[in-house]
Amino acid sequence: MNVGHPERGGRWGIILAGGDGTRLRPLTRLISGDERPKQFCRVLDGETLLDQTRRRVALSVPHEQTFVILTRTHRAFYQSLVEALPPETILVQPQNRGTAPAIQYALLRLAGLDPTATVAIFPSDHYVSDDRRFMAYVDAAFQAVSARSDIVVLLGIAPDGSETEYGWIEPVDPIVPEETGTVSRVRRFWEKPSPELAERLYAQGCLWNSFVMVGSVSAFLDAIAGTLPELYESFETVRPALGSPAEEAALDALYDGLPETNFSRDVLTARPSVLAVLPVLGVQWSDWGEPSRVLATLADLHARPCWREPVPVSMSGATVEDQSASCD
Repeated sequence: MNVGHPERGGRWGIILAGGDGTRLRPLTRLISGDERPKQFCRVLDGETLLDQTRRRVALSVPHEQTFVILTRTHRAFYQSLVEALPPETILVQPQNRGTAPAIQYALLRLAGLDPTATVAIFPSDHYVSDDRRFMAYVDAAFQAVSARSDIVVLLGIAPDGSETEYGWIEPVDPIVPEETGTVSRVRRFWEKPSPELAERLYAQGCLWNSFVMVGSVSAFLDAIAGTLPELYESFETVRPALGSPAEEAALDALYDGLPETNFSRDVLTARPSVLAVLPVLGVQWSDWGEPSRVLATLADLHARPCWREPVPVSMSGATVEDQSASCD
């Protein structure tokens, strides 16, 4: 399908690939030998995390209807990707100002093409053990939104501990039954709770937020307008320039004055009334934001990627003997 003339009300994707990945930098520097953000790093050999995400998303949404949002300061690491993809699907921010501006920018560009679209939003730094099974849940979320266009469906992960660095979701009343599970309303959303609260949430059967979410363009934009009105209005001032030759200059001026805002903390936490959650079962998942999570996943997989040096003990608390790479 030509991205310039899409069918209205279609299925779209947004991949968030504009973060700096500073917390994982000790490990990605070891792997790649440079300062590249994690989404451009080959953690498991072969594909980068962004490549893996694009391949996974394509099981449900075609490449030509998937925006990849990048940050200009990372150009050296994404230039080959830009050359390989339809130019209309590449969105480049002048600076990284957090997930909320990145999402609003991509949504407004999509609204200009298909204002009645349904869109799935994906981070680009996650490990997923079974892409097809995971994307079957994304398909189910698309179906739920087609039945209830007023909701944003989050994919929730069954936790295996009281993690304090993830968002947590408390499901309440079921609203949409699906073959792959039941979509429930969200009573409350917590972003990075205290250890004591995380223990309670784990005991109550709450879910981790995967930050994979599906909703209509209008539902997402309404959520931003209701929680971050200043951000929403600031983007409205550049909206006429989006998709035109004036876009880059307009974004440069806008981003110079934008504060950093986080979509989970500043939107999801504040608007549980518009949220629903679909539990993901039978899939191992991890947000690779910390070296310790990457090393834990590799240990579970008995994987030994071909890194040039052993992983330092200080990076994870694990022993070098347990976690060092072999390049035989």
